[in-house]
Amino acid sequence: MNILQISTEVLDTLQNVSTTIENQATSMSAFELATKGGWIMIVLLILLALSIYVLIERTLVIRKARQEDATFMNRIKDYIHEGKVDAALGLCRKTDTPAARMVEKGISRIGRPTTDVTSAVENVGNIEIAILERGLPILATTAAGAPMIGFLGTVTGMVKAFMSMAGEGANVDVTSLSTGIYEALVTTVAGLVVGIIAMFAYNYLTTLIKGVINKMEMRIMEFMDILNEPAA
Repeated sequence: MNILQISTEVLDTLQNVSTTIENQATSMSAFELATKGGWIMIVLLILLALSIYVLIERTLVIRKARQEDATFMNRIKDYIHEGKVDAALGLCRKTDTPAARMVEKGISRIGRPTTDVTSAVENVGNIEIAILERGLPILATTAAGAPMIGFLGTVTGMVKAFMSMAGEGANVDVTSLSTGIYEALVTTVAGLVVGIIAMFAYNYLTTLIKGVINKMEMRIMEFMDILNEPAA
């Protein structure tokens, strides 16, 4: 009977706390609610800020890399067939895109065996892809780690709540108990939100980068065809 009585008292207390939290939450702003999550919310806020920064910065970089002059390869072809290598190199430097830098490296290797040209171009391509992918590890880590950090807040919050119950015995203060439960619930929600944002940002940027890589591959195929075809 003692165990049943204790269990009933605990359930009644938790129900009262839940009602109190629900009533308080309806009158709180988002900022006030976030402050209830404790120090773990600071970590999640930093991760959120990093994710947003990487998303915006990489989007601008990748979109710049996607811009391309539609006549670029035709002009390169004309310059190479006319023997104007310097003009072709100048056009590549002026265009300033990953594909143009790969073509520039290939032009600088004209006269060498095809395998040397291909190897040089591929090396530049790998470097350009690595540059485009800067920051993606931050998003991947945040997408996986933010929910775990949120769950950590859940555990620490529930520990605080039950420590309050254990310390106060039958005279449990709903306010002190709700502090731990607030931390548990708020950090869980925040961790999931940050993780979801980072995951969508990662997938979005990955899709953009794949588009740039496809363009790079197409331009290099065109360039190698130019080298292997006879001049008109």
